[in-house]
Amino acid sequence: MKANEMLNEIKTLLNIEVKLEEQKLENGTVVSAEAFEKGKEIFIVTDDEKVAMPVGEYILEDGRLVVVEEEGLIADVRKVSDEVPAKEEAKEEVEETEDLGEEKKEMEEEADVADWKGMEKRIQNLEDAIADLKADKVEAEEEDKKEEVKEELSAVKPIKHNPEAKTPQKKQVQFAKGQFNTTLDRVLSKLNK
Repeated sequence: MKANEMLNEIKTLLNIEVKLEEQKLENGTVVSAEAFEKGKEIFIVTDDEKVAMPVGEYILEDGRLVVVEEEGLIADVRKVSDEVPAKEEAKEEVEETEDLGEEKKEMEEEADVADWKGMEKRIQNLEDAIADLKADKVEAEEEDKKEEVKEELSAVKPIKHNPEAKTPQKKQVQFAKGQFNTTLDRVLSKLNK
């Protein structure tokens, strides 16, 4: 549901007319809010609709700084002064603090190397990481084996009974049938009687 539709629906239900303030940003973009206060909704006004204001910091024409931390909701409204830097100055400070933070991290890492407790902790973390990797590898191998077994089982053709199949018949072999007896055979056969 669009913001305009919601406002119109609220107006009709409550029979109240909601007046929105409109202000311009430094770049000329028109924004509107019920009131430019913390916790109020803020929208960018376009030709045909109102769009929720994206997260960021914006400077109004009157010199106030509007901070939007959640899309469409004002987190803070304050005057830009020497104590409260504008968006560009804030970026420079953030970059400086990041550089200082990186130098501090490097110094801490050097101190940890010298410190045996830090080394023991790092070694333990590495051992834990290696154990996790081995466990993941074993699990992956087991899953692969299960999949291979499933594929093999699905590839095996079931045995079907076929009662009409012919069984090979055995051939009988007869030795020395129709062969003439030699003299030696006859003598031996009479001796064996």
